[in-house]
Amino acid sequence: MHRKTKDRSATVRASLARRALMRGVGAGSVAALLAASQSGARAAENGPFPSHPRWKFVFVNHVTTNPFFVACQYGIEDACALLGCDYQWTGSETSDVAQMVNAMNAAIAAKADAIAVCIVDPKGFDRPVERALEAGIPVFAYNADAPRGSDNKRLAYIGQDLFLSGQLMGEQIVKLVGSGDVAIFIATPGQLNLQPRVDGAMDAIKRSGAKINATMIATDPTVNVALSKIRAYYLGHQDIRGMFGTGGGDTMNVGLVMRQYDLPKKGVHGGGFDLLPRSLEAVHDGFLDFAIDQQPYLQGFYTVMEMFAYKVSGGLVGPANINTGLKFVTKAAVEPYLTTKTRYEGSGAAAQIVPHNGPISG
Repeated sequence: MHRKTKDRSATVRASLARRALMRGVGAGSVAALLAASQSGARAAENGPFPSHPRWKFVFVNHVTTNPFFVACQYGIEDACALLGCDYQWTGSETSDVAQMVNAMNAAIAAKADAIAVCIVDPKGFDRPVERALEAGIPVFAYNADAPRGSDNKRLAYIGQDLFLSGQLMGEQIVKLVGSGDVAIFIATPGQLNLQPRVDGAMDAIKRSGAKINATMIATDPTVNVALSKIRAYYLGHQDIRGMFGTGGGDTMNVGLVMRQYDLPKKGVHGGGFDLLPRSLEAVHDGFLDFAIDQQPYLQGFYTVMEMFAYKVSGGLVGPANINTGLKFVTKAAVEPYLTTKTRYEGSGAAAQIVPHNGPISG
């Protein structure tokens, strides 16, 4: 094996460390990274595919250090290792669209082999996506997608159906709360990774005919700031009947406030999205009624698979939208998530087969 290939393999193995995984590499370093791996072209050893370049896939993210995306990056790593490819993790730490666009422009200039981007803004990514496609670089959306009917020309979306997930959460809110005031918290109003969930929840609540007064409340992308805002909102609205997050940070913080003031004993319900450890603990201890899993590992893994299939087939295979699903995790089902440390949920780094116990349920 070529010396540079050996060095690159060692780098990939080292990147399995959780801290290094979340650190990422800035947009300015994309060109250097891609150029450095040009001579490391090879196919995955003993694989079914013909010898191919070691393609470089760039993932542009809106919150690069958010713990939610640990599992997503493990999915990317595993698919790249399986197929003999490399990837770069870049973007913004604070949902700054301009920073994300700069990262895309850097990837285009460096002649990335494919780009995946969280399309969190309705219009901000239209031109960068078009520029990439004009340069012969396929672009896929993951985790967040352009609105239906928009001018964005991305090839496919891999992620949860966000509006539908909001509708299903809204139906759960109706069942749990029945009537009264409800707060639905959102870190970045208008951004397409979260706003469709709010819209879906509001739609389901309205269609139910229930006497529920649901209000969208803006928090903040910074977890500690958001916690202060959620706590302050509760203290100013202590007749609230339900508090629900639309993202991982807000859901975790709802659980913390519910625990701090022992709100279930006061008839308050709570829930939200993503399986951060403290959210799972809150579900287990009865302070959150549910947390919704959108399977971030698959959002990374499937996106690499689509990129590779597009490249190896010359664009004849795919692209295709993939819904990574929705799963309500309740107190009855939460135990395995708390007791198993696995890269598939982002709670561990080791590659392992996780045994399944008990009957299989959908």
